[in-house]
Amino acid sequence: MTEEAELPQAPKEAQEVFGEYLPEAVRYAELLADAGVKRGLIGPREVPRLWGRHLLNCAVLSEAVPEGVTVCDVGSGAGLPGIPLALVRRDLKITLLEPLLRRTNFLQEVVELLGLDHVTVVRGRAEEVLGSLQPVHVVTARAVAPLDRLAGWGVPLLRPYGEMLALKGGTAEEEIQGARAALSKLGVVETEVLHVGEGVVDPLSTVVRVVVGESPGGVRFAAKRAKAARTGRARRRR
Repeated sequence: MTEEAELPQAPKEAQEVFGEYLPEAVRYAELLADAGVKRGLIGPREVPRLWGRHLLNCAVLSEAVPEGVTVCDVGSGAGLPGIPLALVRRDLKITLLEPLLRRTNFLQEVVELLGLDHVTVVRGRAEEVLGSLQPVHVVTARAVAPLDRLAGWGVPLLRPYGEMLALKGGTAEEEIQGARAALSKLGVVETEVLHVGEGVVDPLSTVVRVVVGESPGGVRFAAKRAKAARTGRARRRR
């Protein structure tokens, strides 16, 4: 590994955030810096800033996640934000949803190595698992797609009155404004921008919170879910 790609030691903020699970967080950072780079899951230039820009930036998302809920991390990639969230929140049941085989292989290895019994890896696209994946309380995502497109994938996976938490950058407010029509059609009833990670990350992590009403995804996706459920029941009877 070149000098510019050297993984720095865990900062003191990591101890505060990960607590007793800091050794697992360090192991995950090492896996990202080694296998993650070799398999093309992250760029080598990201290694020196893995802690601040990636692990801690994702872990503080836990501030916005309610207790004891089910979570689906859409387009999980190398496990961000799903793995850091799983390390700090053992009360959650988390599904890492990712379509690419090389990524799901890596995620499964990480889950087993770190002993994350409350985490399940599922290979597939959000639109493909609709109806087969149990609706969740919370959908998370990071650097997956613009908000309107992301909502089209993530919102239908929610149970009624669930929420999507998307880690975004400085254009969060603009994305909300540009996506309002699409969000409304998807059954979204509330949107807001949160800033989390006070005293841990600088700048703070920006989260777009999208809350749905009683029909996540709107009328069209309600029909798709019902059809998928009927198909599933028919297959089980065979």
